[in-house]
Amino acid sequence: MAYDVSLELTQIYNLKIKKEITLTKFAHWYNKVDKLNCKSFKSVVQTMQNNYRDIVNYFDNRSTNASAESFNAKIKAFRAQFRRQEILHSLSLD
Repeated sequence: MAYDVSLELTQIYNLKIKKEITLTKFAHWYNKVDKLNCKSFKSVVQTMQNNYRDIVNYFDNRSTNASAESFNAKIKAFRAQFRRQEILHSLSLD
């Protein structure tokens, strides 16, 4: 479940949509994260809260700055963390 939510954030980031729509999608995503109550999301959520203007401005012209690039790197690391957990979980089920 957590891995799916992390993938959903990547999918939002890859969409070619206006920033107003992005804000709505981020809000829905954040609600899912809040319901999961997973500590691993804390760093990503805090980065989003601290830099949301810069992150959302990316959707205006698809250009980046240091904040957006840092956020993208956190998303990739975050997704990799959950991918490893899912692999370990599936191996333990075998």
